[in-house]
Amino acid sequence: MKDKIEIVHTRLLYCTFFILAVMLGACSKEPIRETPVDPPDTTTQTVTYKNGIFIINEGNFNWGNASVSFIDLTTGTVYSDIFKTANQRSLGDVAQAMTQFRDYGLIVVNNSSRIEIVRIQDFKTVASVSGFTFPRYMEIVDSAKAYVTSLKKNIAVLDLNTFTITKEIPVPAWTEVLARYDHYMYVTCVGTFNESNAKRKSKVYIIDTQSDIIIDSITTGKEPLGIAIDKKEKIWVLCTGGYDFYESPSLVRIDPTLRIVEKVFTFPNDGNLPKKLCFNATRDTLYFIRDGVYQMPVSSLSLPEQPLIPANGRVFYGLSINPADGSVFVSDAIDYVQNGTVYQYSPSNGKQIHSYKAGRIPASFCFIK
Repeated sequence: MKDKIEIVHTRLLYCTFFILAVMLGACSKEPIRETPVDPPDTTTQTVTYKNGIFIINEGNFNWGNASVSFIDLTTGTVYSDIFKTANQRSLGDVAQAMTQFRDYGLIVVNNSSRIEIVRIQDFKTVASVSGFTFPRYMEIVDSAKAYVTSLKKNIAVLDLNTFTITKEIPVPAWTEVLARYDHYMYVTCVGTFNESNAKRKSKVYIIDTQSDIIIDSITTGKEPLGIAIDKKEKIWVLCTGGYDFYESPSLVRIDPTLRIVEKVFTFPNDGNLPKKLCFNATRDTLYFIRDGVYQMPVSSLSLPEQPLIPANGRVFYGLSINPADGSVFVSDAIDYVQNGTVYQYSPSNGKQIHSYKAGRIPASFCFIK
């Protein structure tokens, strides 16, 4: 039953993206409120956010109930909807991810088409940057700028001193996740919405960050939705194979010096889509979700057969590794309507260490540096 819910949710997301792509530039409608959102957090206690983890709760599309929770790892306390508590307004519609830059947190809010910049210490907003078109993910380029991918055919260049968009890099289609290598940025491109999966050109584009120009590309499997770099500076790309299961999912390893695919690991094409690729702090072990959570050394010659953490009926949705101790944090979206749960596990044996209540659809994490 859980697998069916997961596939239906994934297909609904892709259908939503298709509709958004067709309607770019159209006027937005008022958020749907047929089902009440969770009551606001009335916490008035002053909190300083340190030694902990931010949970970015996606919220339901068009409901405007995205939020951020904070886990204090010293006390185990969870603070809910901290953006609203600090700013007396909602974060927005569909929180995608959060990136820390110096003393700021930059939160990509997808369907609200903006980035909220907050002070990490108290989570108060210092800037709200609009001008994006359904932004997806962000990666810091250097001390002066960051790249922001989107569903539209551009990558926005964000000035980190003024928090303004200075230019756009044209791309052929929807771009997703990014990884920085030397003075280049590798960006996954999913393809265009108005083509079948058979015709979609799924690639990794290589941008020279000194000129902000695409200089090369590498063809990958369909729908490359994950990217990460290991300790030997090899680039790994996780591909779903297509929302309609056009081809088998794959895990691709790229040599960034030669700019070639040097290894492809192929998953069974059984409708179980892999997602949320990430590494531990030493970058010698990668993790991903495929129903359960899998752990794979970069030296492995084959895909792992058994999960480190079985899902056991849960809907694992977000995944990250605590760089401080290597513990695995994975979220359970449950039914995409009620508040989710975040679990913490040991990386050595997969045993549960702790569980925490989260907001609606906990999607990603940001660890305080």
